[in-house]
Amino acid sequence: MTTDSSAFAHAIFKAQPFSVFLGAELTDVGPDSAEIRIANRPEIQQQHGFVHGGVLSYLADNALTFAGGLALGGDALTAEYKINYVRPAVGEVVIARARATATTRRQSVCQCTIHVLTEQGEERLVAVAQGTIVTAGERPAQEG
Repeated sequence: MTTDSSAFAHAIFKAQPFSVFLGAELTDVGPDSAEIRIANRPEIQQQHGFVHGGVLSYLADNALTFAGGLALGGDALTAEYKINYVRPAVGEVVIARARATATTRRQSVCQCTIHVLTEQGEERLVAVAQGTIVTAGERPAQEG
């Protein structure tokens, strides 16, 4: 990965108000991959003390889009994704790792695994996702 691509990815991430609100960190990027982490805390948990499925879904969506966008060489959007929750997310940190598995000129199919890091330092798989990422292209004119 070039320094320019890494800087581009980090600049995009820092420009996402929702990611900042959640306290997410873009911790690793490659030419077709991304890793995002969030520290577990009560504000992102549901009533049983598990990390909320919506937070896991955010991680999958964002990691998939970064991996696909990096593989496509620029700004990208999620066209679709699917997530399977494997087990409750209980741990110190939640980690999403995504990689592009098939990329064409305009789209990238990506896969993502989401793990929790336990107090003992072990990773446990909590969700798996797959998505299609597309180039952002031209933005339509806003009506107004």
